[in-house]
Amino acid sequence: MSDPVKIQIWSDYVCPFCMLAEGPLEEAAKDLGIDVEIEWKPFELRPHPQPTLRPEDEYLPSIWQSTVYPMARRMGVEITLPTVSPQPYTRLAFEGYQYAAEQGKGTQYTRRMFRAFFQEDQDLGQLDVLTALAREIGLDADAFRAALDNGTYHDTHQDALREAAAHRIRSVPTILVGDIRIEGVPRVEQLRKAILDAQAEQAVTRGAACGIDGC
Repeated sequence: MSDPVKIQIWSDYVCPFCMLAEGPLEEAAKDLGIDVEIEWKPFELRPHPQPTLRPEDEYLPSIWQSTVYPMARRMGVEITLPTVSPQPYTRLAFEGYQYAAEQGKGTQYTRRMFRAFFQEDQDLGQLDVLTALAREIGLDADAFRAALDNGTYHDTHQDALREAAAHRIRSVPTILVGDIRIEGVPRVEQLRKAILDAQAEQAVTRGAACGIDGC
């Protein structure tokens, strides 16, 4: 049995392009006959105390009209510029991600965060909001809230940010398929090639060979 091809994707919950990357990731892994593991990883675009963006300012409506909305229409994704102002810091939500990942629900949590922000206009900086969303995906709401109240996953999140720095992550989404790096919303064909190349590289690393009884 071959090892799964690991895909790591760094994202921030306030990045619309990260949500738009979900579809190509899922589509690329279909029908390849290859075991693929996708792991979402944290990156704070604007950590505290750096000011976050405001939807009433010129920048966000401009980039959404010129790039986000056209891309979303082409991909068939429902997405809307949130009115939450200023945009929330995402440290707390990412500490919640570490709790969810420990419970085997990291990907489900990430998807719920994207939909809450970009489809439901919810403020991901609020503990009550995060707790309600955690409950929706089947997490223990009391344990989740206590973990965030107590800073239980603060150090784990900081370790994750240091890992992002070690990989020189500067923008999101940034995707690593094995050692192959893709920045920005990927094309399905681009991802499929990266998955196949990563699998081939793994076979070489393992010293793949045929024996007298076959391959």
